[in-house]
Formats: sequence, structure tokens, C-alpha cells
Amino acid sequence: MMARAEERSTASSGNPVAKVLLGQLGLSVVLAVLFWGIGGRVSGYSALLGGLTCVIPNGFLALRLVVPRGDSGAGALLRAAYLGEAGKVVLTVLIFSMVFMLVRPIAAWPLFAGFIGAQQVILAGFLMRDKEVLTEVVKRTENGK
Repeated sequence: MMARAEERSTASSGNPVAKVLLGQLGLSVVLAVLFWGIGGRVSGYSALLGGLTCVIPNGFLALRLVVPRGDSGAGALLRAAYLGEAGKVVLTVLIFSMVFMLVRPIAAWPLFAGFIGAQQVILAGFLMRDKEVLTEVVKRTENGK
């Protein structure tokens, strides 16, 4: 029982999904501060809203994939991925629609810059994952395994 708890805490501390979501949120805040400093308050909150328009749907997808299901087979995971991705697209459209209908004034350039910047964190997450895998392979090779 103790080993299982330690295993879960180790997995969560190195969870790449959590790292990507936190990276997206962090970059969204940094971009919001930068745009606020350069273009003013409207640019700042527009960039933050763009980042959140990416982070919230990605969080939904992540929850769909990591929450335990009754069926732990590959088919259940595939269904969760399809539903999560569909929900992610619907949430993205819904949030963008709400932002354009409810937020006045809005600065389009910072809004889309925040969204695209947060999306790019996913690519960085893949690159970090590849680096971790490569490092592990090199360690195993050096140890003769």
C-alpha cells in the first residue's frame, strides 16, 4: 500500500500533462503582463483571455484522459480521448464566442497571440518528453542494459 502511494506521488510530480498545463498557464500570465506593459490594460487582459481559451479546454481533455474509468482497456481510453478532444474543440469555440460577445473592448492581436503562445507550450512539452526519453536511453546504454 505504501509503495503504491509513493508511486502515485512520484508520477504526479513528474506528470508531463500537469507540467504542460502549468506551463500554458504561466506563459499566459507572462504574455498578459508583457502585453499590458506594451499595449495597456486591454491588450493585457486580451492576451490572458486568449491563453485561458487554450488552457481551459486542454485541462478538460487532460481530465478526460487521466481520470480513472471503470473499464481500463484500450477501447475505453480511446473513447475518452475522442470525447475529450471533441469537448476540447466545443469548449474552445464556446469560450472564443463568449469572449467576442461579452468582452468589450477586446484586442484581437493579443487575444490570438495568447492563444497561440499557450498552444506552443504543447510542442515544448513533446520536445521535453523526447529529451527525457533520450536521456533515459543514454543512461541505459552507458550502464550496459
